[in-house]
Amino acid sequence: DETFPEDEGAAAPSVSGVYFICPLTGAVVRKDKKEKHLREAVQAYFSVDPVAASIMEIHTFNKDREKVRAGVETMAKYLDNIYLHPEEEKYRKIKLQNKVFQERINCLEGIHRFFQAIGFETQTLPVPGQGKKIQTGSTEEYYVLREDMLTRLEDLKGYKEQLLNSEPLRAQLDRQLCVFKPSPEAARFELPNDFYNLTAEEIKREQRLRTEAVEKASMLRTKAMREKEEQREMRKYNYTLLRVRFPDGYILQGTFYARESLSALYSFVREALRDDWLPFELLGPGGLKLTDENLAFNECGLVPSALLTLAWDTAVMADIQASREEQPASALKPELLSRAQTLS
Repeated sequence: DETFPEDEGAAAPSVSGVYFICPLTGAVVRKDKKEKHLREAVQAYFSVDPVAASIMEIHTFNKDREKVRAGVETMAKYLDNIYLHPEEEKYRKIKLQNKVFQERINCLEGIHRFFQAIGFETQTLPVPGQGKKIQTGSTEEYYVLREDMLTRLEDLKGYKEQLLNSEPLRAQLDRQLCVFKPSPEAARFELPNDFYNLTAEEIKREQRLRTEAVEKASMLRTKAMREKEEQREMRKYNYTLLRVRFPDGYILQGTFYARESLSALYSFVREALRDDWLPFELLGPGGLKLTDENLAFNECGLVPSALLTLAWDTAVMADIQASREEQPASALKPELLSRAQTLS
């Protein structure tokens, strides 16, 4: 077996990385492969629905939202003109060298595939005579709507609505739900680099600075200075690995965005319960009650990892015990318990 030198951080990571679920294929892919996989999935979707695929491309891979909005609105006007004035040939031809087309539409990835998918073809046409400025015989490139599309004006209107109302494709963060058996190692986290909003070099530097920060912390600083520094620290993280310890010692683990709200964690825990109606509250490190579900994890200091404690509503639990019905050994769903791992 391959062996590694013993040093800090040589322990196996608590999770192997940050993963996402592709909304098109359902595949689970690692963070650094997400963009490539999305592109391949959209590309494959062209064989299923080229209009929808080109719209996905426009909204997902053009990162400047303002440019997308301007381009999409201009495109909608072109289609509106055709729909409202189908007898007007001029609206069915779009000059590619037109200033508005160049500035607002030509710059968008996926837009040319959209034109083709909805029935436009590129044609080289003679430039209409405009005095002596235009050379005789000069031509220009146009997008021209195919004749058969005039019998499908409602389809064109539908494509316009689809283009206007679409959103970028977003891969869903995979929670990587894990259940662990009771362990004294519950508060020990080894995080892979994916969890940090930093490059590998910055992380090494960060670890060095952290040791220096211990000395710095002993210096007298105002509360405001400390809070400002803590907030700056929190912004370094994109993700957080959270563990919730149940009264019986079992631990539920999941991956979250650092800026997600506590309500996401409450929902995550509720979905893992055998009886999801049971009222509970979560306590942060130090026993602090986390009752405001609108607060983000980074606002509560629960990044890049934290161990929380679940506490049942005492009155409800007393009623359940008084009913003398036999209670299950654990509050977690049996299918989760059957996959419980040992924390190493």
